This record gives sequence, structure tokens and C-alpha cells, in this order.
Amino acid sequence: MKTLVLAEKPSVGREIARVLKCNNKTKTYIEGSDYIVTWAMGHLVELAGPEVYDEQLKKWSLETLPMLPLKMKHRIIKKSSNQFRSIKQLMHRSDVGHLVIATDAGREGELVARWIMRLAGWKKDFSRLWISSQTDGAITEGFKNLKPGRDYDRLLLAAECRAEADWIVGLNVTRALTCKYDMRLSAGRVQTPTLSIIVNREKEIEDFEPAPFWSIEANFGLFDAKWRSCKGNERISDEAFANSIVDKCMDSKAIITQLSEKEVVEKPPLAYDLTTLQQDGDRLLGFSAKDTLRTLQSLYERHKIVSYPRTDSKHITPDIVPTLKNRLLAIKDSQFLSKVEGLLSKDIKPGKRFVDPSKVGDHHAIIPTEERVNISSLSREEKMLWELIVKRFLTVLSPDSISINISVALECGGEFFYVKGKKNIKKGWRSIENIYENSSQNLAGLKVGDGIELKGVKAIKGFTSPPLRFTEGTLLEAMSNPVKYMMDKTLKESLGAGLGTPATRADIIEKLFSSYYVEKKGNTLHPTAQGTELLTVVPNMLKFPDLTAKWESVFEDIAQGRAKSQPFLKEIREQTTLLVNEIKSSSGIFEPSGLSKETCPMCGKNLLSVNDKKGRPKKVCRSMSCGYEESNGPKNRKDFAREKSMGRKLINQYSDKSSDTMTLGDMLKAAMENHGK
Repeated sequence: MKTLVLAEKPSVGREIARVLKCNNKTKTYIEGSDYIVTWAMGHLVELAGPEVYDEQLKKWSLETLPMLPLKMKHRIIKKSSNQFRSIKQLMHRSDVGHLVIATDAGREGELVARWIMRLAGWKKDFSRLWISSQTDGAITEGFKNLKPGRDYDRLLLAAECRAEADWIVGLNVTRALTCKYDMRLSAGRVQTPTLSIIVNREKEIEDFEPAPFWSIEANFGLFDAKWRSCKGNERISDEAFANSIVDKCMDSKAIITQLSEKEVVEKPPLAYDLTTLQQDGDRLLGFSAKDTLRTLQSLYERHKIVSYPRTDSKHITPDIVPTLKNRLLAIKDSQFLSKVEGLLSKDIKPGKRFVDPSKVGDHHAIIPTEERVNISSLSREEKMLWELIVKRFLTVLSPDSISINISVALECGGEFFYVKGKKNIKKGWRSIENIYENSSQNLAGLKVGDGIELKGVKAIKGFTSPPLRFTEGTLLEAMSNPVKYMMDKTLKESLGAGLGTPATRADIIEKLFSSYYVEKKGNTLHPTAQGTELLTVVPNMLKFPDLTAKWESVFEDIAQGRAKSQPFLKEIREQTTLLVNEIKSSSGIFEPSGLSKETCPMCGKNLLSVNDKKGRPKKVCRSMSCGYEESNGPKNRKDFAREKSMGRKLINQYSDKSSDTMTLGDMLKAAMENHGK
């Protein structure tokens, strides 16, 4: 009997097939003497649309809401139905007796496989391949240590709860808002609080009134020092008081009253998880969260030189420690040669701070694999991101950085000034991160009681600054730890994973762009008029991270066997009824600024002026029944497809719909007849 292996993507399936020595290739699977490897294309099965439950639900209407099916149905995704049929045929072959799930090792990967198995009617035994890298060694080892498939039933339940809850809340609220205001609006338990965080930050900036303040700086030749009050304040709100301090110090001599030196040992930063890598990708490389994830996925699947991308851990487990030497050897043929040799010259003994199994969930931190890297095969973006990951990996394995922090206090004219300096003793990990710098302040040779000549003193005027707008990187940080944005601060302990998961946050940000709720100006995120207005009509329950924090906490409890799914889904249906009724009874009006004087050629409503993600202006019709868009910038394939579709609608809308046709000859003949009359 043969074993059927189900991967998540064709590229992964081909690699597994090669390792398992399957050589008979077809369009939908690759077969060998012992294994048949096939693949999904992401999701092949999805939750059925509302119309499957009731034909009347094809039409969007407030009267049919809320939609609360008691038992969720599934359907095959039409565009990939051929692949599903092929998998189903393989599952029912008489010579196939066992199945190995080889989809991504995580919640969504489990859902992809199990839904295919359910609709295809798989009734036999199955196992689970659970690996964190796609190297030949990892695949081979993984097949030697397959896990019982039923061990992941609870993970499936958590994934199904997430999918069903998002369907129930997302579809109902989106339909309710769209029908209520005749505008194509969308809302969700992650998307809406994320938008709210951006909008509230913008309001803080708009409402901010800068206040003047003064700071006092003294020049002592070799160094500068700042005035500080007895309460530790460096800012003065009264200009006259600031000037009086300057007058007191002028022509005075300073005396060093305190001097302390303290050795500081700094541990290296931990390895990357997906969120921190996306943050650094944005900050250091200018990559969007989506760009980082897409490039990382290529390094993992295609090149196999980094470990599993969608991880929320910055740590490794003890079984990874023996592989660290080979992981270093794999990156030796690169610009990191000298650093690698330095680490290999000593025993590699990462401490408990990095090797902590209690802080590793499904997958360990993102680190290089044991696969030798071929730099020339990497694209520019892949090379940049790979270098970032390698630098962090080398940093984690490097020794501590040691420095001496020097603090000096001076008395001058009865006022006190303070200066700090730093003297590096051992570079350690900082030499790899290229942030090893000695202090520019020259504090060498100073001692208490020394007199120091004052070269000059001045009051410097400044203004308080508003909070900074979010970048994609800082927004990811806010989504991963949204405590300060929560309505109920007592929920901090049950926060769980934050807003969404590391794997979904990039898609949420992209959704905000594509819905024209947020736009990018330079590197910062700005809410659009439509995004700001949306929050005036969305129910309060969806505006804050509290709801999704509770959900993610429950999903984790279900996956760990600490909670059951049915009570949660019952509560979701009750909450959805409340949300829909709140929207139905609302007296709010949705009228975003930014409406153009131009009207839509399809429905006659005013077009909305927006910018796409790249800042290009365009006009869109947000009417529920329309969907017209026009762009002033260079068009891409999607734009042309959309224009073609709009063209067909316009022809259908304005044609006389007669069955007669008229050729050019007919037209000339008619014209000549009319001319003769």
C-alpha cells in the first residue's frame, strides 16, 4: 500500500516528492514506489456563502440579517476545484492506505488539510508531518518521526472556531453596514480595532497644541552638560526663570560634585519572530509587512535557507542546539565569514535566555537552516532580508557587550548640571550590529572636587511634539501588544496573542489599504476620510482590541484542551445579533469628506477621491451595487480587467438590448437611404 502526502503548496510538494524519491510527475501529483505527493493551493475548501443556506440571502438586505446558521457548511473553491477532484481521486485509490498531512505546521495549515479530507471523504488513518524548515534533512527526519494525526484535533477545533466566528461576525456586520448606508463598507474583529488605533492617533496629532519650553545647556570645553532641577526635570516652562538660571551661572566656575562609574553588561537581542522581523524590515529595509512575509516565505520554501516564517517565538528548543554549528557552516561562504569563524573557534553554548522551550509554541525563532546558501541565486530583496536574519542569528550567539557608564554632576552658580558618557570595554554582539560607538563626550580623567571652567551657557527654546504617526513597523508592534488601546484594562492578563496573529497582521494592513481606509504618505500611515467616518457608524464592541484579545485567548485554550468550542460559538451568535441590531437601529449618517463633484458613469452617485497604496490618486464609487473605479496613474493588469468588466456593465446598462445587430455595411446602407430621402 502507498502513502498519500498532502502538502499546502505545489512548490513544497515538489520538494517533498524529490526527497521521497517520487519521480512520476503529473500536473496534480508526483508518484513514487512508496509515496504519492499531492498538494493544495492554499485553501481548496472554504466556508459556504450565505446563499447556500437560503436562496434569499443572495440579495443583500437588512431584513435577512442576522445570518446565523446552526451548522456551518463547506464548499470547494471553484478556481481550484480541479486540484480538489484530483486529491479526492487519489484518496479513494485502492492502493492508498495511509495519509500524511504535510501542510504548514500551524493552525491554518491544519485547517487546510482537514477540510480537504472531510469533503473528500477520507476515513482511514493519517499522520502529521511537523517540521520547522524545508531542508532535505528536516524533511527526512520529519518522516522518520511522524506524529499521530489525531494529536492535532484540538488545533483543528481552534482553527474552525476562528473561521466560523470570523464568518458570523464579519459577514453580518459588513452586510449590515453596507445595506444600512448603501456604501461598500467592511468591518471585522481585527481590521476595525486596527483602523481605530490609526484614527485615534491621527486625532491626537490634530488636537495637539505645541507648548514652548526651555532647556539650559552649558559648555565646559571637553563636554556639554544639561541643567536639571532638584526634582529631575530638564524642561522649564517659564522663559524668565530659564534666563535667570543662565544669569546665575554666567562667569561662574563649576565644581564636580559627583562622579560614578558603573560596569554595564548588555545581553544580545533575541532572535527574530515574524513580527519583529517585519518591524526591522520596515525600519531598516523599507519593506512593507506583506513584502517581508512574501520574501521570507520564498527564503523558506524556495531556497530553504531560513526556518519556518510564521512564528511568534524568539527562542529555540534544546534539540536545536546541536545543529547550530552546521547552521553557521551553511552561511560561511558569505560576507559573514570572519564572524562565523570567530564563533566556530569556541564552543557554542547559548544560554537559557535563548534556549527556552517554555517560550516556543508551534515553531522556534526564525534562524538560518543547515542548507548552504548560494548568494547569487537570491534576488535583491531576498538577499537583504536574509542578511538581516543572519546578522541577528550571529548576534544572538555572540558574547555580551560590556561598557562603563560614567555619570558626572557639576555645581555652577548654585545650579546643577549633569552629563553622561560611555566607555566600551568589550564589543561583543554590538560589533555585528554595527552600533559599537564610544561616547563623544570626553569624561576621562575627571574626579570629584575638580574645578571646570565654564565656556558658555544658554537657554534653548523648544516645543513639545505630538505623538508620531504609525509606520507599518510600529503598527505591527501596536497590534502585537495593544494593551494601551484596550477599553477594559483589566483584560490585560487575557490578552493572548494581541490583534490577529503574526501570520495574519500583514494581510490586515493590506486590507486597510485596499478598502481605502488608510493610505501611505512616505513611510507613515494616514487614515482616509472614509476610514475616519466608518468608525462613527461601527458598533463600539468592534472598535477596541478587547474582543479579538478574548477570541485569541479562547482559541489558545481550545487548542490546549482547556476550553470547548460550542459555548464560544454560541456566545458569538448572541454577540452578532446585538451588533446587527445596533447597526439597524442607528441614526448615524455616513458622509465621508473627499467626495468628488464628478459622478459615477454607472450609477450617478458622487465618486470618492482616494489614493492607492503607492499614493496614486484615483476615484472610486463606493455604492453597494456599483464598484466603478478609475485611476489617473499607470495601469496594471488588474486595472485593465476591472475596466473591461466595467465596460461590459456599461454596454449592458445603456444598450437598447434589441436582438437585432448592425454591421458596418448595414450602417452605410442606412446612411445612404437616409441621404436619398
